[in-house]
Amino acid sequence: MEAFWISLAVIFVAELGDKSQLMAMTFATRFKPWPVLAGITLATAVVHLVSVGLGRLAGDLIPTTAITIVAGLAFLGFAAWTLRGDELTDDEAQKAKRTTRSALVAVTVAFFLAELGDKTMLATITLATQYGWFGTWLGSTVGMVAADALAIAVGRMLGKHLPEKVIRYGAAAAFAVFGVLLLLEPLFA
Repeated sequence: MEAFWISLAVIFVAELGDKSQLMAMTFATRFKPWPVLAGITLATAVVHLVSVGLGRLAGDLIPTTAITIVAGLAFLGFAAWTLRGDELTDDEAQKAKRTTRSALVAVTVAFFLAELGDKTMLATITLATQYGWFGTWLGSTVGMVAADALAIAVGRMLGKHLPEKVIRYGAAAAFAVFGVLLLLEPLFA
């Protein structure tokens, strides 16, 4: 239980104001909250399971530079895709209202890439070197999902009051900023 509570608290605090929390807020302005939260949970559970495994085996041997560069390029791609926008036919719009699979996939992939080499992943690895893997994994996952659920709630409130064009430009700008920051990170590490 100690590993669970310590990991939950550390990761919750580390996630506040983090890029993935801002991503959660952005996704929440575009998609329904449950697919966003499900995507975050899936990606977080997998990344943090890998993290505790790495932490238990060799926490100081992670090649984060290559992962950070790939994630940065992916975020620039997400920015361009968001700016381009999509046009739906009436039939597609009806299908989009009925399905949440595409939102789930988009959020899961984006969060998976964002969390690779992120401070919460590194914090989880570090915690796993000191505490039991299961409690660390469960606590870090719950802590991150709770922080991102808070961001989703804020994003949903903002999304009701902002025009779609502002949301699209804001999301594209956020993805671009994250991409550039990820690409610059290895230069200053």
